[in-house]
Amino acid sequence: MNARTFALIFGILYVAVGLSGFIPGITTPMEAGAPDLAVDAGYGRAFGLFPVNILHNIVHLAIGLWGLASYRRFAAARAYARGLAIFYGLLAVLGLIPLTNTTFGLIPIFGHDVWLHLVSALIAAYFGWAAHDDEPMTSTVGARR
Repeated sequence: MNARTFALIFGILYVAVGLSGFIPGITTPMEAGAPDLAVDAGYGRAFGLFPVNILHNIVHLAIGLWGLASYRRFAAARAYARGLAIFYGLLAVLGLIPLTNTTFGLIPIFGHDVWLHLVSALIAAYFGWAAHDDEPMTSTVGARR
């Protein structure tokens, strides 16, 4: 698998996860004592585990669409993987800090989101920097040397 395949798979996954946040019943109500949010529309736990709200779902949709758009070119897919690694690595760290674990009251990134963001960042980092470039070479037929 290369960066293009990664972008396609993660793009599909994140679009699906973003859309699922808008389906009633997939998100359970947030328990008492959870951090307060300025944007509490759709605030709950996706699949009973991951804290989300409407902004969180929109971010997932945007990341998924970015992945699908970058799938077409290897350079764009590699940039997507690198950007995702940095973004989700940062979110994993912010999710551990009580002052920032709701991205300043807008998007919940605490609890199970921390390990999910870290795993996403590590996978993205692999495809952004370490994965073998197995893109086919362009043809040089008819090209001048």
